[in-house]
Amino acid sequence: MVVDKKAILKDMRESMKKAVEHFKAEMTGIRAGRAHPALVENIKVDYYGAQTPIKQMGTISIPEPRQILISLWDKTAIKAVEKAIQASQLGVMPQVDGENIRITLPELTKERRVELSRLVKKYAEEARVAIRNIRRDVLDELKKQEKDSEISEDELRRLQDEIQEITNEYIEMVNKALEEKEKEILEG
Repeated sequence: MVVDKKAILKDMRESMKKAVEHFKAEMTGIRAGRAHPALVENIKVDYYGAQTPIKQMGTISIPEPRQILISLWDKTAIKAVEKAIQASQLGVMPQVDGENIRITLPELTKERRVELSRLVKKYAEEARVAIRNIRRDVLDELKKQEKDSEISEDELRRLQDEIQEITNEYIEMVNKALEEKEKEILEG
């Protein structure tokens, strides 16, 4: 059996890229004093027995820098959406404004900024662990192939070096994104 090294490395890159994208998506939900649709769009609402993200239930707009306006298509879901927002980690109280829901984001306190910074660091570490786990799985597979004499020991060593370079590249992406988000949070 011929080992397709390019395919293995391509799949590994794809998996690592998804880990970085997931990390970045989690970070958009962490506010740094400014309103952003990503803060609420993925909050799940119990909507007729199904967990539905708010973004699938209406439009989310930003009428002011620290305010989010949610206009639902089904006005009967207002109470369910309000309840889901209150139960979320946003730490805000939504106001029902007729047929809309308004969320006014308070100024961030120093303690809250430090707390958010810790949360972002936790997400970054989870992303780095995911990337290292992908590396480990690929290396385990290659070592098994070397043991089964499908690839040579030299080829395994070369691939290990290449895999480590790719891993470092993706961990650096996580570190850069973390650094930017921490700066955004702490400087507000």
